[in-house]
Amino acid sequence: MNGAVRQYLLITGNYWAFTLTDGALRMLVVLYFHQLGYSPLQIAFLFIFYELFGVVTNLVGGWLGARIGLNRTMNIGLALQIAALGMLALPSASLTMPWVMAAQALSGIAKDLNKMSAKSAIKQLLPANAERSLFRWVALLTGSKNTLKGVGFFMGGALLVWLGFQGAVIAMAAALLFVWISSLLLLKKELGKASYKPKFREIFSKSDAVNALSAARFFLFGARDIWFVIALPVFLSESLGWGEETTGAFMAMWIIGYGIIQASSPKLLNNKQNSPGRNRVVTLAALLAIVPTGIAALLYLDVDPAWVLIVGLAIFALFFALNSAVHSYLIVSYAKADGVSLDVGFYYMANAMGRLVGTLLSGALFQWAGLGAVGLMICLIGSALMVFFAAILSRRLPV
Repeated sequence: MNGAVRQYLLITGNYWAFTLTDGALRMLVVLYFHQLGYSPLQIAFLFIFYELFGVVTNLVGGWLGARIGLNRTMNIGLALQIAALGMLALPSASLTMPWVMAAQALSGIAKDLNKMSAKSAIKQLLPANAERSLFRWVALLTGSKNTLKGVGFFMGGALLVWLGFQGAVIAMAAALLFVWISSLLLLKKELGKASYKPKFREIFSKSDAVNALSAARFFLFGARDIWFVIALPVFLSESLGWGEETTGAFMAMWIIGYGIIQASSPKLLNNKQNSPGRNRVVTLAALLAIVPTGIAALLYLDVDPAWVLIVGLAIFALFFALNSAVHSYLIVSYAKADGVSLDVGFYYMANAMGRLVGTLLSGALFQWAGLGAVGLMICLIGSALMVFFAAILSRRLPV
């Protein structure tokens, strides 16, 4: 096995382990604090620092990765996630809202350091102009990560039932500690370190292509989280009467399917050319905008909501996964090779900002509209509008 493949496997394994705990923790927090009587808006506020610090981390983390190496930023991310899990292992009476928000802030920093490092490292492991290989490697890394995030959702719901909240976070912290020690010993030193010392002002991209793609990414991921993060699981639990394990399993299966589609996107898109470009991005975004619109219309017509959501989410997964896979490839392709993490960090800053806005809107709109089908429809309409904006912004990408 050559060195590049070995490093790719190490990075992927590191990313997988982190993603399992990240997905499980997200589901644990949503379900556990819903059990404690928190409103959807209060639950959304628990994730504010998770998303907000993700915005800051991607900006600063990209610069940091270019200065000290991506291996170090990845390992820092793992250490912070272990600390965040340890903070949440306190008894329930000590888990005040500010404390949980602080733990989520650490987790947000950890997640985006880990993701930025993994995505940026791929560019360093491939020769220049290997666009088809780059698309396949990025799709495989991103798709497998999302598949495991879905497994993490299921794991979170199951661990809440089997071990309780505190037992679940302790078990995940112990497993991640082992991964962190292995990563410290095996990851290549100086990976992704720039040949020069980038100045802090370089955290903001000067590339028109990166800026346009980042703006489109903001709306794309806001469109997912505006209904998926808070409104959907609470609707399944409250309006459809699904239990924690059922809700966790359903959300998990969606993420797993989404990840499989994402990993398979090079074959599904069947590119005759070297790589997908602007026209493909615009078309995929336009098709995606139709899906939440259709789901909202069927709910308005009082069609069985369970079947509408199951089928609608399957279609949404297909087009969202293809959109996300092409975006993930393009940012690595557009990024400059020397100090790649600067452009990638800026892009994922926009991604984190979209998730932040989407999460807040998910809790606020759903609660404002009454927690039922009407609230979910409002969130779906917001999703369609955000995807439409992503399509418009994608037209600014290079042909």
